[in-house]
Amino acid sequence: MSYEQKLMQMKKLLKKADPEPVMQQSKPEERKLPPPPAYEQNWLAAGLTKEQNPHGIVYKKTVEYANDYRHGDIALSGLKKTIDDWTESGEIHPLSPDLSKPILFFDTETTGLKGTGTLVFLMGFIEQTASTFRLTQYVLPSPDHEAAFLYASRLWETPSTLVTYNGKSFDIPQMEMRWTMNRNELPPLLDHDQIDLLHGSRRIWKEEMGTFRLPAIEEEQLGFRREGDIPGHMAPIIYQDAVKSGRPELLMKVLLHNEWDILSLVALYIRSTDLLLKTEVTESAVTHTNIGKWFADLKSYERSGHVFEQVIKEYGIDHPLTHYHLGFHLKRQSNYQASISAFTIAANGLTGRQRILALEELAKLQEHKVKELEQAMGNTKLALHYIKEDTELSEKFRKKAGNDFRKREIRLDRKLFPGEAHEPTK
Repeated sequence: MSYEQKLMQMKKLLKKADPEPVMQQSKPEERKLPPPPAYEQNWLAAGLTKEQNPHGIVYKKTVEYANDYRHGDIALSGLKKTIDDWTESGEIHPLSPDLSKPILFFDTETTGLKGTGTLVFLMGFIEQTASTFRLTQYVLPSPDHEAAFLYASRLWETPSTLVTYNGKSFDIPQMEMRWTMNRNELPPLLDHDQIDLLHGSRRIWKEEMGTFRLPAIEEEQLGFRREGDIPGHMAPIIYQDAVKSGRPELLMKVLLHNEWDILSLVALYIRSTDLLLKTEVTESAVTHTNIGKWFADLKSYERSGHVFEQVIKEYGIDHPLTHYHLGFHLKRQSNYQASISAFTIAANGLTGRQRILALEELAKLQEHKVKELEQAMGNTKLALHYIKEDTELSEKFRKKAGNDFRKREIRLDRKLFPGEAHEPTK
């Protein structure tokens, strides 16, 4: 076979087959939304309204409050001044808002305390409008409408500052978990700023309140007392019964419970800011000392020192713990003699661990800063006495403090009596 004939044969073998017809892709089936529950009319008759979105339906309740509405002793109109006060203060603080973001007061009710089976069935928001405060609450119709319920929150839309009570530990993690369970249907949940007023209340009223449950805060700090409220632990049972029976009467009381929770957030934020930023607000020495300590921990030393000085001006030596914290403030300013005076008042008035720590600060200042070695030795021996005799001290603290002061005693002995043998106090 000639070379040309072989080429022709190969050409025939390589001839392309007719292309297969292109299959037309069928349009994806639209997701079939779950139907409204059978009890819809009952819930609508109770005062809820229906909202539909791309993921299903959700029921909601909206209430408008006038700017001068009072929750207990607090007028909601104070919120504008609260935000202005934070702006003027220039403080970077756990309660200071980011003014570039809207502020939402937020609370939830859930079917349990934890676990992937726990549902958020009610969420409420209050936001300030131009002339009112608007409360919006969303109720979950049933688990198959959960994506619609979460979508209605609009927490996927705009970064906000969420003001909560224990939200960092509970409400926000619960929302994040439910969002994760519905991530294939929902847009991503945004990362929102958080202001948790439970943490703030514990800092402000430490040693002043026996419990930090919100109803106790309402009564003691906001002047609000709940009348006819349902116990919070009953809310999941009431919701489950409302879904099962279709009767919404008790469910509306759960919404009222949630409404009071959120109104209390607005009032508590105003009240807390007043205490933190306004010097003319008079509270107990304990409260203001707590506030001064909080600012010191945040390294806002000028404001913390001012708070301590105001307490001492009002109470003198009657509250030695304030002098204890002022001592550290004065020490940072290198005002050592004034710091020694403050720690002396603290050591004479305090007991337990704080008395030992005040004596330690005195001994440090007297040994290293003002070179009063005999006074430093006297306070060291006094501390060793209390470490041995004070029954308030824990064994762990007693052991560590005792070792530290015995080392200090030996060092001071060497400085006071160089060249002599020294034994620590037993």
